[in-house]
Amino acid sequence: MNLNEKRWNKNYLEEMLLLTSQNLPIIKVEDNYIIVKELGSGSYGHVLLALNQTKGNLMALKFMQKNKTDLHMFLIEYCVSLCLSTHPCIIGTFGIAFQTERHYIFAQELAHDNLFSLMKPQIGLPENAVKRCAIQLSSALEYMHKKGLVHRDIKPENILIFDQECRKVKLTDFGLSCTAGTYVESMPENLPYTAPEMCCLGTADKLNVQGSLDTWGFGVLLFCILTGYFPWVLAVSADKNFVQYTKWHKRSKIFQLPNQWKPFSTEALEMLKNLLVPDPNKRCASTEIMKYVKSPWKIIYVKTNKYKNILY
Repeated sequence: MNLNEKRWNKNYLEEMLLLTSQNLPIIKVEDNYIIVKELGSGSYGHVLLALNQTKGNLMALKFMQKNKTDLHMFLIEYCVSLCLSTHPCIIGTFGIAFQTERHYIFAQELAHDNLFSLMKPQIGLPENAVKRCAIQLSSALEYMHKKGLVHRDIKPENILIFDQECRKVKLTDFGLSCTAGTYVESMPENLPYTAPEMCCLGTADKLNVQGSLDTWGFGVLLFCILTGYFPWVLAVSADKNFVQYTKWHKRSKIFQLPNQWKPFSTEALEMLKNLLVPDPNKRCASTEIMKYVKSPWKIIYVKTNKYKNILY
């Protein structure tokens, strides 16, 4: 069984991390690469466009600062990325990892930008582009979950695009990834994409990680790129929009559909309702979206004259 077929477990991951750490050379970047420009930056460090002087090809070098990222975190992101990179909807990672005095570095394929760059506030993306994204990301998540891995950070910034129409997108950034069944602590900061079971963790609590965390993030992401806004600020009982959603989700025949959900078709509401189940044990898999791709996801009003609209 090769690396691409093997279902990961904690021991297997630790063995791979140990082997990689023992073969992480210290080199000078300028001896092997010509830096062209910066592609992006964040709290982790930065990504640079670089030319490999030996092979003559361009690549993205991800620099992670040692004073902000420990070796273990770097190795998890690199090793998980490398072993998943054969999937067409997951970013390609080269077998190039090294360190300098201040950084841990590994190499990946180049992308045009991330999905967030395409989103228009209060508008989102064209429905066809959203459906293309959904199909590809669903496939990537299914691949990860079958291997026993959970991404844990699904959001538009971690979806790389290769064209403006989203005909080719890839999942990236596996810095928070872990094997299913791992117990994790609460995050320093939760996001609208964070599942409720993660949001409600106390400082002393730990959560058994399952793929349902990714399903929730995937559902929120689809909502956002379809509308251009968040369904809530946080999935907690103090958030009015989230509370309205949970009431409607539990008893849709009694409680009115919240206003921010009204742009969706009946089919899209059913799909999102299955992805965004507050109880993680009842959430569907990401592949649920395949049942709905041939149906319209948004209600479209076509203006026919000054006084009348027809609903399609």
